[in-house]
Amino acid sequence: MTQSNGDTPQGLGFAISAYFLWGFLPLYMKMLSHVGPGEVVAHRIIWSVPIAAVLLIALRRTGDLMVALRNPRMLAMGCVTAALITVNWGIYVWAITSGHALDAALGYYINPLFSVALGAVLLRERLTVAQLVAIGLAACAVAVLTISAGVVPWAALGLTVSWGFYALAKKQLPIGPNQGFLLEVLILLIPALAYITWLGATGQGQFLIGNTGTNWLLLGCGAVTAIPLILYANGAKGLRLTTIAILQYIAPTMIFLCAVLVFKEPFGQARMIAFPMIWAALVIYSASMIRQMRATA
Repeated sequence: MTQSNGDTPQGLGFAISAYFLWGFLPLYMKMLSHVGPGEVVAHRIIWSVPIAAVLLIALRRTGDLMVALRNPRMLAMGCVTAALITVNWGIYVWAITSGHALDAALGYYINPLFSVALGAVLLRERLTVAQLVAIGLAACAVAVLTISAGVVPWAALGLTVSWGFYALAKKQLPIGPNQGFLLEVLILLIPALAYITWLGATGQGQFLIGNTGTNWLLLGCGAVTAIPLILYANGAKGLRLTTIAILQYIAPTMIFLCAVLVFKEPFGQARMIAFPMIWAALVIYSASMIRQMRATA
């Protein structure tokens, strides 16, 4: 994927659209609160396949996918990214549908800082003082929430860790993002179909036996999953890394607002302390990153 030297209107439009769709996704998932998270994830996988396949056929990029399917190493790497994204989706759906949307917002706020720490540990990347301060603030925020609640915010940390390792593994996958996404959902397709079939056979599923609205919502899981990812992949080509880094806070901010204003989740004293700490950490991190990129340029 090539990176533009400047921001293009098309790139900005694609990326902002993707982040806004991700920001509104909790409203969609909340309507599926009566469906088990595993079933929702399975439908996200199944109905993403035709959308991603049609896109690759239209772009005439199916050759890269066929190469990946015949390459044992690339297939194994695809299995790793597929497993990580499944875990991420499962935690996310559970968090939204069970009244923990604020944990989802927290997880995606922390994610950039976790990625920086991951790069330092696994890739031996050097951290600046500002980055260390930002990571320290995020760790303190998690500690505040843990001490207050008496339990570790597992949903937030699960989202952070699964997405952080997914992004790292995805970076190593030597095919384009659209091809990589189709590879992942194809790998997951048979397990997803098997799970949906088992749910139907045991009378635990909601698809085709529930109301019409539920059926359409489950069918729509493919579109709300695939379209933002495709928009983001195309938008990133026309944006600078600094722009992408700033725009990525749109989605967790919208998730935060949905949780507090729409879902009416309690925003207690601990969160009033922890979230401003996270926001301060992100400001420090972003300012440091922008200075670094300007100096490099």
